[in-house]
Amino acid sequence: MASVNAKEKDIQSFPLIELGVATKTLKGQAESGDLFVVKPVLAGCLVGVVDGLGHGEEAADAARRAVSTIEAYANESVITILRRCHDLLRSTRGVVANLAVFNGRDETVTWVGVGNVEGVLYRSDHQAVPPSENIIVRGGVIGYQLPQLYATVIPVTPGDTLVFATDGVASHFREGVKLSDSPQHVADNICNGFAKDIDDALVLVARYVGKNKL
Repeated sequence: MASVNAKEKDIQSFPLIELGVATKTLKGQAESGDLFVVKPVLAGCLVGVVDGLGHGEEAADAARRAVSTIEAYANESVITILRRCHDLLRSTRGVVANLAVFNGRDETVTWVGVGNVEGVLYRSDHQAVPPSENIIVRGGVIGYQLPQLYATVIPVTPGDTLVFATDGVASHFREGVKLSDSPQHVADNICNGFAKDIDDALVLVARYVGKNKL
């Protein structure tokens, strides 16, 4: 199975991070309902993954609306952004999503998730305890039933690698992550090896490099 990488113009240099993205559209569908967003913000850099419920045109429409809203309000808190998405997606089938903001001044990442999008941060320090941390996602659907939201703030150091994967990717993808690979290779390997045949799939990999490393 081959992954379809995001266009080079979309994988450019962003503040604080190196980025890789790979996607797979469900066979027979003209467009994917799984989209990503990357946006420089005042604090540093925002990354996110949005999965429109189901697949096909309606899922893609909901995902596009969510991405547009995230981009428009990217400098607000991640909780406020998802609340805005919820209000603006009520007429759609809804989405699930993960958002994270890398802050270079504080060397932290702030993240929040709703629904079944996987999120894990791998530590570059092999002696770190724990060696990885999972995003705490709340059950619900943005645009239909928004849960009480809690954002988590955790420290990051250069080399720490964040992976977001939609539910079109088997959850045991974690077994295939090699931090010695570039973010794009990590995304490609996960999408090639763990994407399901029954849904759209998207993998976003963001490696924190620090404000003085780019």
